[in-house]
Amino acid sequence: MAPDQTGQRLDRVLAVLLPDLSRSRLQDLIGQGAVTLDGATIKDPNHRVKGGQRYGVTVPAALPARPRGQDIPLAVVYEDKELIVIDKPAGLVVHPAAGNPDGTLVNALIAHCGEELIGIGGEARPGIVHRLDKDTSGLLVAAKTERAMGSLAKQFANHTIERAYHAMVWGSPRTGQGVIEGQIGRSPFDRKRMAVLRGGGKTARTGYKVLEAFGPKERPIASLIECRLETGRTHQIRVHLTHLGHPLIGDPQYGRARTAPRAKNPEEEAAFALASGFSRQALHAFILGFQHPSLHKSMHFESPWPADFAGLVAAFRALKNP
Repeated sequence: MAPDQTGQRLDRVLAVLLPDLSRSRLQDLIGQGAVTLDGATIKDPNHRVKGGQRYGVTVPAALPARPRGQDIPLAVVYEDKELIVIDKPAGLVVHPAAGNPDGTLVNALIAHCGEELIGIGGEARPGIVHRLDKDTSGLLVAAKTERAMGSLAKQFANHTIERAYHAMVWGSPRTGQGVIEGQIGRSPFDRKRMAVLRGGGKTARTGYKVLEAFGPKERPIASLIECRLETGRTHQIRVHLTHLGHPLIGDPQYGRARTAPRAKNPEEEAAFALASGFSRQALHAFILGFQHPSLHKSMHFESPWPADFAGLVAAFRALKNP
């Protein structure tokens, strides 16, 4: 870096030196660990540079615009010539992106539905109308025709899609049910995380209801909650429940501040051990409902809990409630 750039933000300096890359793109690269300072990774776009320092920027190769089909098993709940409903397992990424060029649900859908799926709704994410986070399990609908894509996209935009989730969280909200409202946008402190913002962001509403609370009645240790989305923002349920003070068990991004309390009996010890080792956010999309694009009838699907989620609920149900 030149001496006259001393004290400036790293992302601003790089944007000047690398005019082919936007500042937002450079911020993403910094957050991904693609920028080094004298050989050491640096992830703070607000880092102040000093004259004489040497920075390296590694730009990943562009992803192919057209994903290829891959033979990946799918749990098909419903399928016709217009659309397909999948029960997505935790761990499966929905579409190709940086860090996940293949092995995604899109790759599996192309192999299952045929090459004619490519181009439906765009070549990069063919058939994808909505997404579930990689480690969220449950129901997802994909379009097989442009008509279905347009109809489903409109239903999502109008918030007429029925979506309900089951979540296992630490603690329990004081009120048995309610609506969480808060603008959601990129966290000003960590670009990889979303947050409820005082200003800016997008309107988000999540309805919730406590189905079961586990542990002492006066201060439950954990609870099973049903959430219904009125909007569909990135990480919405995870962000809203954390904002409420009850992060999802196992959430690596938003639940790190909450850990299991000290066990007082063997049942608590077993439940806390399972929760501490839970390898994903405890969130399952168990209901999906929409209007069929051509049959003009309401479609409703429900998904049973996967084994890991069911085991977590069972462990907390075994707690002795004094």
